[in-house]
Amino acid sequence: MTESTAPHEILAADVRSVLREIPDYPVPGVVFKDFTPLLADPALSARVVHHVAGRHHEQVDRVVGIEARGFILGAAIAHHLGVGFVPVRKADKLPAARHSVDYDLEYGSATLEMHTDAVQRGERVLVVDDVLATGGTAAATCELITRCGGQVAAVDVVLELAFLHGRDKLPGIPVYALISD
Repeated sequence: MTESTAPHEILAADVRSVLREIPDYPVPGVVFKDFTPLLADPALSARVVHHVAGRHHEQVDRVVGIEARGFILGAAIAHHLGVGFVPVRKADKLPAARHSVDYDLEYGSATLEMHTDAVQRGERVLVVDDVLATGGTAAATCELITRCGGQVAAVDVVLELAFLHGRDKLPGIPVYALISD
């Protein structure tokens, strides 16, 4: 990196240097991008939170984090922004009335759920996750938000697997990725 390198590019390079690739996980043929080394580095994860929160300052009313790694950064980002945090969970993990959406993954299908009262009508919502792959998880989360009457302000991820064209499933929604491969 040079002195003229933008702070975003420096942060992206620092994050890229700690992400770990796990071949054939969770199924053969999938290369899992392991996010846990980023979480183990408090200074680096704080820089990521600050970077994302800075982009959405005073532009969102809630942050939604997708199970499970989206919970970690999403909750920290919501705290930094001074807004509420909402978890989007896998099926049958939430105790109260909930909306459910079935969706396809890169390697199967699943169901996501969110409490029906988690987002209020008209609230601007930031969706946070670690990786945007095929876009099914993010699109399902956006559908849950709109079912509650919320407005998806943006989707923000650490890593986008651009070759899978996940953002194509999010038409009209701003998508931000620290790293795009």
